[in-house]
Amino acid sequence: MRIEFAPRDVPLSRRLQTAAVLQWVFSFLGLAPTCILLFLYLLFTRFWLLSVVYALWWVVDYDTPSRGGRRVPALCGLRVWDYMRDYFPIKLIKTAELDPRNNYVLGFHPHGVLVAGAFTNFCSYATGFRQLFPGLTSYLLMLPLWFRAPFFRDYIMCAGLVPSDKESVSYLLRRRGGGNAVVIAVGGAPEALDAHPGTYNVLLANKKGFIKLAMEHGAHLVPVFSFGENEVFDQVQNTQGTWLRWLQERLQGIMGISLPLFHARGVFQYSFGLMPYRKPINTVVGRPIPVKKKEKPTLEELDALHQLYMEELSSLFDQHKASYGVDQDTHLNFI
Repeated sequence: MRIEFAPRDVPLSRRLQTAAVLQWVFSFLGLAPTCILLFLYLLFTRFWLLSVVYALWWVVDYDTPSRGGRRVPALCGLRVWDYMRDYFPIKLIKTAELDPRNNYVLGFHPHGVLVAGAFTNFCSYATGFRQLFPGLTSYLLMLPLWFRAPFFRDYIMCAGLVPSDKESVSYLLRRRGGGNAVVIAVGGAPEALDAHPGTYNVLLANKKGFIKLAMEHGAHLVPVFSFGENEVFDQVQNTQGTWLRWLQERLQGIMGISLPLFHARGVFQYSFGLMPYRKPINTVVGRPIPVKKKEKPTLEELDALHQLYMEELSSLFDQHKASYGVDQDTHLNFI
């Protein structure tokens, strides 16, 4: 294989963009296990007291992730996220007003491999969420597993990440006076296994848990489609029925996380590596679907709202696909 190296005269701005994305990829893939190893390592050194004190703090602070976390605005506004935004680039597109007197559940589609669009748009201030939707605070849901990693849990909470469990979501949606926007990548880890360039598969047909939560709290639903999310990585072919897909699904069932075999480019060369391609991601926020509060919705009511949500998501996709290079004959495939 011929390796295509990056030219030496790459502008400093592009080098900084690459560095910003490199640290993000490492944070996503390697920071949690690094933090766990550091915690254990310190126990066997003269700095063992640091791990002991942190463990005590962890006990005291155990419920914080499920109570809105601990966002640090200064971290969300760091220049590094502007460089990450410009690497692809990533853009947030508003199509309707969201009244800050309400709470919202934003369904993010598709998950992609590393949900780059969701993180940049809703965990950082780089794409202007606060200016586009004044009065709203966004919270991105993440697997509860990651909040069990020492040190790492504190880092991700600083960016507005909260566990994707009922307790955590309910805490935010119960807020009187509105102002909270809970962002959920509905397809979750299983959908990442279908994140191939040029595909528009959305794992939604049987996903109704977020619909039920919205109904129980009277939170309005907002479909969000991120064009380009599946384009920034290639993935080894793993169609249904292959041994690789069988293995990935079994591991996902055991571990709770999926393991897509993805690749793209490197830091100093463009032929292979785990750095995403420089391809645009355009995240379009649709119009809100009003939801009346009903603590115990019937199955028929749940199905009706779920169907309406799928129709609104399809409409959002069809209205904007031509603007972002998707063929007019292409439609969402709900699985």
